Order: sequence, then C-alpha cells, then structure tokens
Amino acid sequence: MSELFFSTRGIDLTITGILICSVVSLAAGIITALTYTFRQITNKNFVITLALLPIITQSIIMLVNGSVGTGIAVMGAFSLVRFRSVPGTAKEICSIFLAMALGLAAGAGRIWYAAVFAVLINGMLLVFTCYAGFGEQKNPVKYLKIVVPEDLDYTVIFNDLFSEYTKSVQLEKVRTVSLGSLYELQYIVVLKNLKNEKEFLDKIRRRNSNLEISLGWITQSRAGL
Repeated sequence: MSELFFSTRGIDLTITGILICSVVSLAAGIITALTYTFRQITNKNFVITLALLPIITQSIIMLVNGSVGTGIAVMGAFSLVRFRSVPGTAKEICSIFLAMALGLAAGAGRIWYAAVFAVLINGMLLVFTCYAGFGEQKNPVKYLKIVVPEDLDYTVIFNDLFSEYTKSVQLEKVRTVSLGSLYELQYIVVLKNLKNEKEFLDKIRRRNSNLEISLGWITQSRAGL
C-alpha cells in the first residue's frame, strides 16, 4: 500500500506517521544532495538547502492538510522564491524540483513513492553523470576572445586561420576596450584538433599585434536553462 496514513478529512497526522515521513524526507534530501555533489563544483549552502528542502516541503504539505485555500496560498509563497534567487544551472534547477517533489510525496503520505523515486531518479542522475558521452558535444567547443587594434579589419583577417584550424566559428560579440582604441572579438569555435591549439593561437597573435588572446571551455554559466 503506497499510502502510509489517510483519513476522510485528509492526512491523519499521528506522531508515528510524522516521524516516519520526516525520516524518509530527510534521507531522500541527503541522497539528492550527495548525488548533486558528484563530479560537480558545489556550494555548501546550496547542498544543505537540497538536503533540507524535502522535509521543509513535507512539513508545509502536512500543515495544509487538505485545505484548498491554504494550498493556493502556499503555492503563491513558493512562486516568490524564484524572484528572490539568482538564475541557476539546469542541474541545480533539476535537483531543486526533485527535492520538492520528494517532499510533496512524503507530505502526502506516499512514503514508498518518495523512497522509490528518490533512489530511481538519483540513480539515473549518477548514470548520466558517469556516462561521459551522454548529452555532450562530440567536438571540442571553445570560447575564443581576441583583442585587435582599431585599424585592423577583423572581418577577414582571421578567415584563413579559422578555415585551417576550426570546423565552425561564430562571432558572438564585438566590443571596444581601452577607451575605444582596441576591439575585443568573442567567438564560439569548434576546433578540428586540440593538439594544434598552440599553433592556432601563435598564428593569431602574429596578426593581432601580440595583443591579448584567450581560449577556454564554455563556462558553467552557459549551462543554464
């Protein structure tokens, strides 16, 4: 039986039932938090939040106890959280929704549902994280920034190098720096071979008067929803 305790007026809030739900919620939150930290640069406060979010959600659902009006008010309160937080990555948002869903299940008395899906979904997250080929670019996509003098025609000066060393290139942004005396070009490039990276950069700096060049992986902030 998936429901731990029910009554005709909603959830029967017994001490035993509350304790069991709380233990399951806390365990599900810890599992979710540990799964999130696997092969991930983490923030301690966010990990603690993930661990405690299911039991907090569960306590709110138990407090509502079948009241439609109170449930609508709680939904409105949860919606305000989005506007008080900075944008997160796709994985952070997925973990938050998972933690809230597990807390909702435990708060509704569906203990086995919460336990099974805590193990199942976190297990799938671990599998997807460990499997390097899942969802990743097959080609090395990198972020290239080149600073050039203001009198250099950047629209054509690097075209032959891009043809030789990259599979594709996209100019994302051009902006002025150093009070307008220099231009900064920002590209998204797909390199043909990472072994030729230094040779590629050396040829670029010979044409941009040895000004600043940077080449790196797409940052974590670009992995957001």
